[in-house]
Amino acid sequence: MGRPSGSDGEVPSLPPTRRATTTCGDGERIKAELEFVQLLANPQYLNYLAQNNYFADPAFVNYLEYLRYWRRPEYAKCLIFPQCLYFLELLQDKGFRDLLLNNNVIEWLHHQQYHFWCKHGARGTQPAQQETT
Repeated sequence: MGRPSGSDGEVPSLPPTRRATTTCGDGERIKAELEFVQLLANPQYLNYLAQNNYFADPAFVNYLEYLRYWRRPEYAKCLIFPQCLYFLELLQDKGFRDLLLNNNVIEWLHHQQYHFWCKHGARGTQPAQQETT
């Protein structure tokens, strides 16, 4: 994965109300959080988290809630896989987290993504049409 950055090349700082004491700097932490948030776009990874009982840990569920700051435009512009924000929202619901144990659900999610990408491209935009003169 390339260096996360916004359109101006700068990585936004963490929201000041969410800072916590860590052993790594804010720049390192925001890059790690960016990578993790984008992993949420992968249905197989969500299945892995469910199978390994991450969603049963209240601290992990609280962490998912904390990560919702990525929806803010100054952070969202850094995302390569913006569909991760959709999954981040769905993960706030225990019912959805429970469904992620079902391999049929994971396969369905994967197919939905595939068909969306085929139709709209990786960024959700239509390919540019050639002009005729």
